[in-house]
Order: sequence, then structure tokens, then C-alpha cells
Amino acid sequence: MRLTAVLGEYKKVGELTKQYSNLPDSYIKKSIEHVFYRTPRLRNYLRRTVKKSEIVFTEDRPWTLQSKMANPIYKKAPTIYVEPIKEWKIFKGDRVELLYGKDKGKQGIVAQVIQERNWVVVEGLNKEIKVMEKESTGPASIRVVEKPLRVTDQISLVDPSDLLPCDVDWRYTEKGERVRVSLRSGRIIPMPIKAQETYDYKTPKTYIEQPKDTPADVVQKVTFEPSLNTFEMEIMKKMNIKEDREPAPVYWY
Repeated sequence: MRLTAVLGEYKKVGELTKQYSNLPDSYIKKSIEHVFYRTPRLRNYLRRTVKKSEIVFTEDRPWTLQSKMANPIYKKAPTIYVEPIKEWKIFKGDRVELLYGKDKGKQGIVAQVIQERNWVVVEGLNKEIKVMEKESTGPASIRVVEKPLRVTDQISLVDPSDLLPCDVDWRYTEKGERVRVSLRSGRIIPMPIKAQETYDYKTPKTYIEQPKDTPADVVQKVTFEPSLNTFEMEIMKKMNIKEDREPAPVYWY
């Protein structure tokens, strides 16, 4: 699967990225588009839009200015391949152990998930020193950056029962709840609280409902049940109207 995402299919942005952003899908689609030219929306013009067909996902969120700067409009995006992961098993707040690099064997907490590249950023590990450009008024500055790691072969989830790396799989409990289970010990690995945080650092439990918000108990209620009846049939059913007329014969020639 190619990493470069067709902008028309903006849904290739990872679900965890969109959940963390807490932004509408329409805004994400609009923000990652690089439009060259769009015809006027008039009657005598055919609707044509010329835009950059592919983008490269970086460590920055796809709707940020830093991501746009990494994807120049008139520069072709390189082809990068990413191994597809059907079921994501590592989330923000999980404890993982590094299997790669100078920090191999150390454990840390996942600070960021970049699902589009199969990357995670671990707090305080796999760091790289970057020397910033020297300014005329003073010396050059140095910045320490945590580089991302691949979830497929460079990290492993840690079992909280014995703090040892393990492979996990999704299973269902007797109550029908979907949980992560360690294949080595058989214990359930609970979901971290940080996985529910949005970009404004709010979780569903800490969010305070505003006067214009729809109450949570109303949202959970099912107000529509699909059926094969037409609108007229639904009205007749609610008003107890029975159709006694016989339809006239119809002939086809």
C-alpha cells in the first residue's frame, strides 16, 4: 500500500489521527488539499479542479502548516510504502519496549501515534540532536527531538503484569467487550486513559456539557428504526388507516 494519499480519498488519514484532532472531516479534507486552479463556479464553465494528487505524511499533523511546508505544491511526492495494519493495537499512553537503536531494551510511554506511517513517538527515547541555523545575533541553538519508531518491528507492547514485552491480540470477554489480551500470559491489557485525550487534552469524563450541547443520554437513544415502508405507509400505520380500495387493472403493451 502506498503511503502517499490521494487527496480525493482523504479518509486515508488514520482514524486515531482524526479522533485526536477532534476536528470535522470536512475541515481535514479542505486543509490537506493543495489546489493549483479551480474554474469559476458559473454556468458557462465546466467544473474543473487541478490539485496536488499525492502528499507525504510526516511527524506533523496533516492539517498543520508544518505538514504543508513539507509538501511543496510544485514538487512531486516520493513513493513510500507502508505495511498495512488492519487492527491497530498500540495507543497513546501504552508502555512499550524498544527493539531497535541505541535505546534498545529500554521502556517508555507512547506520546504520539502517527497511524499513516505506522509510527509512534516514545517519551524520552530514540532522541536525536538537531543543530538549528545560526543567527546573526547569537550562537546556534541545539534541540533534542524524539524520532518516531515503527510499530511493526521496532517496538513491542509491555505486559503490565510482569513488565515484559509480549504479542497481543484482540479478543472478546463474556460480556462482549473487545479487549487486548497478551498472548504470552493471557492477561487483559487495559486501554490507557491518554488514548481518549483530544488535542485540547480533554477526555469524555472530564468534559463539561455546555448549554447548546446535546445531552449524552439523548445521543445514545435510537430515534430512527429503518423499515421498507414508504412515508405514506408509515402515516397510515400510525393513524390506523386501512386501504380498502381495490387497485384498478393495469395493462402493458
